[in-house]
Parts: sequence; structure tokens; C-alpha cells
Amino acid sequence: LKWLQRSFPTGFRHRSYFCYHFTMAKTAEKVAKAVKAAVSRKQKKVRTKVRFHRPKTLFKARDPKYPRKSVESRGDKMDKYRIIQCPVTTESAMKKIEEINTLVFLVDTKATKPKIKEAVKQLYDVQCAKVNTLIRPDGRKKAYVHLTQDYDALDVANRIGII
Repeated sequence: LKWLQRSFPTGFRHRSYFCYHFTMAKTAEKVAKAVKAAVSRKQKKVRTKVRFHRPKTLFKARDPKYPRKSVESRGDKMDKYRIIQCPVTTESAMKKIEEINTLVFLVDTKATKPKIKEAVKQLYDVQCAKVNTLIRPDGRKKAYVHLTQDYDALDVANRIGII
């Protein structure tokens, strides 16, 4: 560096000039290393949208100031009394009770066949062989509860008070 300083006139002997040349030499060394190493191409990111939105990286844990529901849930809302609403007492329903050992009920539209089966077992102490359901044109669900041979639908209907 001394010989470089002496070779230039006084006006050029500024420190920034020599610093510039020193950094250029370091950069040249780095470039030489990169040339010797294997060529690795940087993958270009494919942009599909016109606007760039800064990515959201901050995820805070929830810290609610008040409960969103004022009252806790009651648990199981579909109890046996809500599932089975009322027995059907039409002539066709009576015929089913007498001939094919089947009780007919209006049930909640959200009630499933296993739930209906369980509710009938709890309310009337009878075993169900099978349950058929349909949704009537007025939007209510009707369930045909076929009882096993051990139980008589006529006796159960008398206990309920249909007949």
C-alpha cells in the first residue's frame, strides 16, 4: 500500500480510495472460490398474483377477554323425550300394531335409527328388532318400530294409552 500511496499525487491519497481497492480484492477472491465450486442455480419463485402481500408470520395464542357464550352447553340435547314426540294413532298405524307387531311414532328429524331404538327401549322397556324411518311431506319424521317376538305391540300400545 505504501508504494501505491507514493505513486499517486497528494490529492489522490485519500483513505477511501485504498479501502475501495482492498474490498475489490476481497470480492475477487470470493468470485474465484465460487467459480471453483459447483454451479448452483437459484430457483426462481413463480408469482401467480399481481400484488405482493407481506406474509403473516406472527401467530399469537388466543387470549379472550370474555366468554363467547354466556351459558355452558347442556350436554346431550337429544334425550329420550325429545327423540320420541308422540305415537301415531291413525287406522293404518293400528293395523300395523295388530298385524305386524309394529309401533308407529313421530320422532325428531335429527334422530337416528339407533337413537330411536334406544329411546323406545328406555321409555317402554321393549326390545326393537328393527326401525324404519321416513320423512313425511309436512317435514316431520315418522318411525316404524318393529318389536321382537318376545314383546306384543298391542300390550305396549295399551300401556301407552293409544288403544
